[in-house]
Amino acid sequence: MLEKKYALITGASRGLGIEMAIALAESGLAGITITAAPGSDETQSEIEEELHKARETIKKSGTRVTSVLSDVGNAGDCKGAVDRHMEAFPSLDILINNAGKAGRYAHKGDTGHDISGHDPAGIAEIIKTNLCGPYFMLHHALPHMKGLARARVINISKRTESMHRKAWTPYGPTKAALEAATIAWAESLSGTGVTVNTLSPGGAVNTKFGTGKISGHGIDPETIRPMTVWLASDASDGFNGCRFVADRWDPSLPSREAALGCQESQIFPRPERETPLKKAWM
Repeated sequence: MLEKKYALITGASRGLGIEMAIALAESGLAGITITAAPGSDETQSEIEEELHKARETIKKSGTRVTSVLSDVGNAGDCKGAVDRHMEAFPSLDILINNAGKAGRYAHKGDTGHDISGHDPAGIAEIIKTNLCGPYFMLHHALPHMKGLARARVINISKRTESMHRKAWTPYGPTKAALEAATIAWAESLSGTGVTVNTLSPGGAVNTKFGTGKISGHGIDPETIRPMTVWLASDASDGFNGCRFVADRWDPSLPSREAALGCQESQIFPRPERETPLKKAWM
């Protein structure tokens, strides 16, 4: 399904990122670049070891893999990741913006219960990673994607209700902003062969992401696999500026029907102006 295609996934040393990488590799992907960066409670050597283990896992499917230590909140690191990918592979067909920082990064040393007790540097870190990161990655990746007959950008988002639930951290609002960016990018790239869509796992996922510790609760991260493969493939032709929720996938259905069952209408109203995004609003 993905033969002769090459992908770059940010934040792919563990959690949803490695699940998506494995799924693409098992679907015949020719090559993949995975990136990761240490969080506030991790060392560079720990992340390098995670990336090494992730590479070995993905390689089992016969896919060529390269990895880059890269902080998506740093534009120079994003350029470095794309450059490394293009040195290793002939094309960049699929970009998955998965790297993110949860609200806990704003709580460093926090003893207060509202935003006045949060760490401004942590707040900025969340915004840089979750919003600037996808912008920086697309900025550097797009010149390599626009010349292709087909290319895919997939932005990893979250449940719409939780974007604005009671919370002081900017995590949910950054994802709402990324949904708006997805629509804007999709309109801008309409007709180029590059599509931009968002994918939410559907709720809290059983990974280290939210709390920093694996809780044993929440959605199995493998849930994101089928929808990722479908969006990355030629089967998703014509879907641009759309939003999908992975945990609604019904494996008993043909893949197109299962994918349509995962689609939600975009979180913003359909614009009054003419838009080329014919399938974004249901």
